Amino acid sequence: MAEHDERLQFISARTINSVLDMKDLIDVVEIGLGHLSDKANGGVVQPVRSVVAVDKHDGYLGVMPCYSTQSEALATKLVAFYSKNEQKGIPTHQATILLFDPSTGSLLAVMDGNVITDKRTAAASAVATKLLANEDSKVLAILGCGHQARSHLEAMSLLYNFTEVRVWSKTKSHADSFAEEFKVRSCETAEEAVRDADIICTVTMAPTPVLHGDWVKPGAHINAVGACRPDMRELDETLVRKATVYVDSRDAALQESGDIIINKAEIYAEIGEVVNGTKTADKANTTVFKSLGVAVEDLMAAKLVYDRIKSSSS
Repeated sequence: MAEHDERLQFISARTINSVLDMKDLIDVVEIGLGHLSDKANGGVVQPVRSVVAVDKHDGYLGVMPCYSTQSEALATKLVAFYSKNEQKGIPTHQATILLFDPSTGSLLAVMDGNVITDKRTAAASAVATKLLANEDSKVLAILGCGHQARSHLEAMSLLYNFTEVRVWSKTKSHADSFAEEFKVRSCETAEEAVRDADIICTVTMAPTPVLHGDWVKPGAHINAVGACRPDMRELDETLVRKATVYVDSRDAALQESGDIIINKAEIYAEIGEVVNGTKTADKANTTVFKSLGVAVEDLMAAKLVYDRIKSSSS
């Protein structure tokens, strides 16, 4: 990737925000997901996230390494997940990314991982949405009003000219503030937000379902982003049983996703298989993309940031 350089870079959240364009990020995340699902030729080495439980403080620390031969990149993300931080005004997810030179193992950069996590997750949802959602989608619903809601609104708005965007949060004041800032509609209930919506993004910290199949119109597309533990779920059984279910990683979903495990969902395909053309997009049916967030997304985003900074300084 680069020649050995003694000057280790720390890349801040502000710098990442300034160089990480969402449209370009969607493109590289799509490439990475395609490589991940091409088991024979993709060249991605990515174990399922290793998680240490911090039971005393109701938290988890995850380690997410990845190497891509095709992108010639090596990185790992360290991410802390503490659900109760929301009550303390501290982010529930806090992340740091380490980027290495794959030819030598030398550490090239330490990056703030929060901005990358927010944006690459939305970029992965955008990849799934443009492949699975109907082209004439007009109504977007977002359940949850935190950082992921912001990044998902940005990413979805690059794909469609929505006539209406609705948001809901279990804390009504959060939904009202979000709606005022982005000039969208704040809803009293999750059901009100999703009724007749074409695209639904669930980006909550809910441990039990916030989205019910009886509320979702046939042919809608859902990006299910929260519930990243096997004992948590955002979707009810009715929804996942009637939908065609796609995931970012089969291995991760079968170990980490309560939406898959608890609901006994049948996984039709990885979204990278649709990228590669080896599986189809079932646009005639309701579709669910269960996103756990995988390391190849962080790797592609970190490489994009590093390359942008390097080219601008040369």
